This record gives sequence, C-alpha cells and structure tokens, in this order.
Amino acid sequence: MPAAPASLPVARRWARLVLLTLALTLPMAWLHVPAPSLLGAIVAGVALGLAGQRVKVPMSAFMLSQTLLGFMIARACPLPVFAELMRHWEVFLLGVTSVIVLSVGLGWQLARWKLLPGSTAIWGSFPGAASAMTLLAGEFGADIRLVALMQYLRVVMVATLMMAVSGALGGAGDAPAGVLADWLAPVDGPGLGLTLLGTALAAAAAWRWRPPGGALVLGLAGGVLMQDVAGQAIVLPPWLLAAAALCLGWNIGLRFDRAVVQQAWRVLPRLFGVLALLLLLCGGMAGLLVLWMDIDPLTAYLAMSPGGADSVALIAASSPVDAPFVMAMQTGRLLAVLAVGPAMARWVSRRSPTPPAPVQ
Repeated sequence: MPAAPASLPVARRWARLVLLTLALTLPMAWLHVPAPSLLGAIVAGVALGLAGQRVKVPMSAFMLSQTLLGFMIARACPLPVFAELMRHWEVFLLGVTSVIVLSVGLGWQLARWKLLPGSTAIWGSFPGAASAMTLLAGEFGADIRLVALMQYLRVVMVATLMMAVSGALGGAGDAPAGVLADWLAPVDGPGLGLTLLGTALAAAAAWRWRPPGGALVLGLAGGVLMQDVAGQAIVLPPWLLAAAALCLGWNIGLRFDRAVVQQAWRVLPRLFGVLALLLLLCGGMAGLLVLWMDIDPLTAYLAMSPGGADSVALIAASSPVDAPFVMAMQTGRLLAVLAVGPAMARWVSRRSPTPPAPVQ
C-alpha cells in the first residue's frame, strides 16, 4: 500500500517542490510572465500544501529573503527619487489612504456580518506586507490562521490578476536569452559582499527584536543607510533576487494546506467575494490615476494593488512599469499601516458584534 503523502521523507517532499516549481517557472519565464520565480513558487506551494505534502521553509531563509527585498526597494527608490515623487504629494495621499480606507471598510463589514471577529477581520484586510500583518495580528489577539489565509489569498489573487492585466496590456519582460545574459553578467564582488553583510545584519536584528514590519522594514532601512548615507551601491544580481522570490513564494503557497482551508471553509466563498470586491475597487482607483495623472495602466494597477508590498515589489521589478513609483506607493502604505494599524484594529474590535464561534 503506498505511503500517505504526509509520510514522505522531507528530502523527497523538497525535491517534489523544487521540481514542480521549475516546471512552472520556466514556461512562465518563456511566456514573459512577470516575476516567474515568485508566481511559480506560489503555485507549486499551493499544490503541495493542498495535497498534504507539508514542507516548511526555514524562518531564517524567509527573513533573509524579506531583508533582500527591503534592500531591493531601497535601491529602486533612493532618497532623491523618493523626494522627487513626493512633490506629487496629493497622488501619494490618495494612493495611500484610499486603499487603507477601502480595506478597513470591507474588514469592518466582515465583522458586522459576524463572519469573523473584528480584530481578525481588520488585520486580514490591512494592505501591506502579508507576513508583517500576520505577525502583528497575533500580538493583538487575532486568529493568525484566518489572518494569514486572508492576506495570502489576496496576494495570490493580485498576482493572478497581474498576469491577466499584463497580457491584456501587452506587457512583457525580457526575452529568455536576455534573462540568461543578465544572470551570467559579471558581478561587483566587493559590492555584493557588502550588500550580503548588510542583509545579514538587518536579518539578525529582525530575528532578535522582531520589530513591526519585520525584516522587510529593517532591510529597507539598512538599504537606505548603505546607499544614501554611506554612499555604497547596493548590488543584487538577478539570481539572488530569484532565490529570494522562491523563498517568499513557497512561504505563501505552502500556507494553503488542507487544515487551514477546511477550518475556513464556511466563510471562504464570501471571503473570496469580499477580496474580489476590494481588488475591483482598487482597480477603479487605479483607473482614476490613469485619467488624472497620465500614469500607464500597469503602473497604476500595481501602485494601487492591496497585495503585499514585498510581492508587488518583485512583480514591479520584472515588469515594464515605473518601479520607483510603485515601490514608493507600496512602501508608504506599509509604513502608514504599521503606524495606525494597531489603533484602528482596537477601535474596530470594540465596536464589532460578538465574534462568531470558532470555525469548524
């Protein structure tokens, strides 16, 4: 009688995960899908998680990956560029506040419908880095399993819609030959060494102190110090960012195991509908940016996307968009949520109906 999937040796489960990821990522890269490493890893993780083949991405690897993404955002948005973008402060005010208001409004509605407890509904609805929202939710008494499901389901929906939008608008990344040439290009060894050292220090600090926003925010701060204060260029070869994307994608996809989905099955259809409505409303706000500010549709979509700042930054970095604008908008929104999120979650929880019984 064949062994149950969960009883497979860890090495075999990892081998299946890696092989399935490669089988998905390579065709995506050939078809010019944005961030193929991230999307391939997410789909492979979801497939294995729902099949009951549990694989755990080491927390140290995940935190290093988030720190690298923070350095990537700092490299794309040096302070002079960010200051130039902030001259259009009204655009940033619209982009940051509108998505937060829409997200909190829909989260409050979930609580009023008694589908989820107030704190869980709000933290699950908050835009920002999904991992940071999940960790913060646990500190404020929310059900982190349902928060994680809401956060990562939204990331998957945003990434899937990104593929459709990119195809409809004719967006395409580099050809496979160009990607291979980028991977094989010479690398500034000392610069890479300093970048890795800064990444390791920021990740170690995040591991030690677990600040709000986690390794992504500390990586962003470390990148700003390195690039804009010390004047040292940040060196991030494509293969290093691809490795970070794989860790992030696996961490997202593998959270969709059967236990979590079964626990949330009662609310999952309506939860999916609410998240779809949020994406639709954010798409409408992106349309306003296109009309008022003459921003290209793909850039506007990513800038207004309520997906995680880390995953959206990876997609923007591999897409024909104004990456500094997208990353600045996403980073500003993340920092705003970290600043006001706890107070908003407490306010909504005090005014929400009695939480429903635990989902069976």
